Amino acid sequence: QVQLVESGGGLVQAGDSLRLSCAASGRAVSIATMAWFRQPPGKEREFVAGITWNAGRVDYADAVRARFTISRDNPKSMMYLQMNSLTPEDTAVYYCTVRWKQEITVPLHPNEYDYWGQGTQVTVSA
Repeated sequence: QVQLVESGGGLVQAGDSLRLSCAASGRAVSIATMAWFRQPPGKEREFVAGITWNAGRVDYADAVRARFTISRDNPKSMMYLQMNSLTPEDTAVYYCTVRWKQEITVPLHPNEYDYWGQGTQVTVSA
């Protein structure tokens, strides 16, 4: 079993930056793929960014590719999402997730992930 706790969300203005953190405990995540998903109000959960176990592969949704940066610190069991140039369309609950597989690609569908955090709200005002 693993516990994931997101932090760093909040209310910001368009153009601002935020850095989300995900702390994992209960099981080492050094061989797991980790990812961020988000769920905007009234919409389905969607892929934002993912990173393989050794950071050899990272993937981003087209909507965030030039603005967000995902990273991880395996010794600390942490994952981060640096979000720059935020827009109101980025408003959502952001979730951290892990998939226990030492792989070279990043799955994009939420059903392929094993554990989820409780989410952190990001609200961007115009």
